[in-house]
Amino acid sequence: MFQFSSNILSHLIVLPLIGAMVLLVLPAWNAQLLRLTALSFSMITFVYSLFLWVLFDKSTAQFQFVQEFSWIPSLNLNFTLGIDGISLFLIILTTLVIPLCILASWVGIKTHVKEYLIAFLVMEAFLIGVFCVLDLLIFYVLFESVLIPMFLIIGIWGSRERKIRASYFFFLYTLLGSVLMLLGVLYLFFQVGSTDYESLLAVSLSLTEQKFLWLAFFAS
Repeated sequence: MFQFSSNILSHLIVLPLIGAMVLLVLPAWNAQLLRLTALSFSMITFVYSLFLWVLFDKSTAQFQFVQEFSWIPSLNLNFTLGIDGISLFLIILTTLVIPLCILASWVGIKTHVKEYLIAFLVMEAFLIGVFCVLDLLIFYVLFESVLIPMFLIIGIWGSRERKIRASYFFFLYTLLGSVLMLLGVLYLFFQVGSTDYESLLAVSLSLTEQKFLWLAFFAS
């Protein structure tokens, strides 16, 4: 049980990616099979995410289900996963919304069905990563990565005539707004020497620094 709970977050990220890879090898002409496969993987991910709720310890404020992978040891950068009481429900909400999106577009999407479903599963993996990663720099990378499938979904399968323009504006506004967040992340890294959440929680910043950092993240 301990081994299961300690790996649950990485499994949640990998499951939609496995589904996307399975879709890649399925025939594009069999739209019904593609939809059923994508829905199956998204539902499995949702059911699997419920174990977070069942196993979550409400008596502690510490991050739970923590996993740490070495990334760039020389720069003190690690790929760390974990959740608290807020990210728990954001992950469950994400895993619930994705199968609902697939069901809502079951009949409406008739062209490039394979690519559409792959985009949603990849986006789900990125979103789960956003809500459970415990490193600020990797959070930024995953946060920006969500823009790629969203850009494609809006630009290719959007319902309005100006969908291409809308997708470019969405991408550019979000990307440019996130530049401020990147500057905030880099400032914290050079001040603290790490972008790990728990390391940052132990650092005392001046009120002015806190205000500027809050504005940088809020603008993004």
